[in-house]
Amino acid sequence: MSTISIKTIIRSIRNIMRKDEGVDGDAQRISQMVWMLFMKIFADKEEEWKVARKEYKSPIPEELKWQNWAADENGLTGDELIEFINEELFPVLKAIHPTDTDQSVIIKSVFNDTYNYMKSGNLFRQVVNEINKIDFSSKNKDIHVFNEIYESILKELQSAGSSGEFYTPRAVTQFMVEMVNPQIGESVLDPACGTGGFLTCSLDHLSLQKDFDRASLKIQESIRGVEKKPLPHLLCTTNLILHGIEKPAITRGNLLSVPYDGWSTKKQVNIVLSNPPFGGQEEDGTEKNFPEEFRTKETADLFLALIIKILKKNGRAAVILPDGSLYGNGIKTKIKQELLKKCNLHTIIRLPNGVFNPYTSIKTNLLFFVKGKPTKEVWYYEMPLPNDVKNFNKNRTITIEDFDLAKKWWFERKENEFAWKVNIDSIVATNYDLDIQNPTQNEVEKTESVEVLIEKIEDSITRSKELINEIKNALL
Repeated sequence: MSTISIKTIIRSIRNIMRKDEGVDGDAQRISQMVWMLFMKIFADKEEEWKVARKEYKSPIPEELKWQNWAADENGLTGDELIEFINEELFPVLKAIHPTDTDQSVIIKSVFNDTYNYMKSGNLFRQVVNEINKIDFSSKNKDIHVFNEIYESILKELQSAGSSGEFYTPRAVTQFMVEMVNPQIGESVLDPACGTGGFLTCSLDHLSLQKDFDRASLKIQESIRGVEKKPLPHLLCTTNLILHGIEKPAITRGNLLSVPYDGWSTKKQVNIVLSNPPFGGQEEDGTEKNFPEEFRTKETADLFLALIIKILKKNGRAAVILPDGSLYGNGIKTKIKQELLKKCNLHTIIRLPNGVFNPYTSIKTNLLFFVKGKPTKEVWYYEMPLPNDVKNFNKNRTITIEDFDLAKKWWFERKENEFAWKVNIDSIVATNYDLDIQNPTQNEVEKTESVEVLIEKIEDSITRSKELINEIKNALL
């Protein structure tokens, strides 16, 4: 099947769903499309698992398997099909009892918060027939092509509100994974995994190493993620199944809700790769899971504190954070103190403008650190825009080739017009301000974006409130 025909199928599915009165907007249409694709993917993969493992037992009852109600293009349709979906398929799959011996955990987690929005059985049958044109088995080389289409589906989520927050450009994830360099046998965790970009990229990285066996428990159990939103959780689970992980270890929930002191050495991991949501606020009470000095409602700050905690000794991390996390005061300062005291923050890559457009224009950074020894100096690398680009945008997205200069510098570590290093004493003297500008640039007036100005004002207000509370407590 060619790339064009797969694109045509996806476009056809979109157009069919837009005719259905039950599907209200992009978010519902994409959610509907994804769970139906999951059912077909799971059916194709089950055929492989049954051949590979004679003892394999499907968690889905025979009459509810895709091939027994969807495969025949002239099969169930109309009101009868919608009644089957709403009255039989969903109630049974939502009620499946998860066990540790089969894929029932996946089915339960996927359908727990999934819904059928379509009302027309005839349109539903048309969508099913389109999906049946795609072969998701391993023998089909078009799987990787479809993954590209899958990412195009994610980009559409930007028009469905804030759901687009969990998409990270493939080039950024690939660069971070390459620099952290996961090895076979190491545990890899993304505590806010979204659709699984870091996890699938880590799998691709491991596949290039000697003795890689995708089916081995060492590989299958080493890739882990947590995601609290149902749609990205479903996308991540499906993505990993497509990448050969039979039972994806993707937990549905919020890792910030786990007590900070509950992380024993056994639960810690070798590697964390993540783009935690920033600019968001956690629910009231979430911060109480953390020590008092780290208590804040800012999601990105809580995740940074958590990542420091869950890394094993000598564990490695690469995390995407906004400028505000570098220069912020108050609780942010205390978290940065913790980072620099317990980890070697060896590198900060300052990304150019527009990398995360159209989701946000806030400037972002890649922080690389190793747990176990305190920071003595931090290397900064200000990634330049390509010569022919003024700003990355949806028409000119960042590519892995744009990181070539950064990769070359990474292994040479020399100061130049884009790179400089700062010792820890200088950082402590500025009250742990990590927002250090390139000293080789001419001093020019810089116009802050509205987002950055608002963020700085909010930081100032927060710090003022904290100081007032400290004074009140001292007087009591």
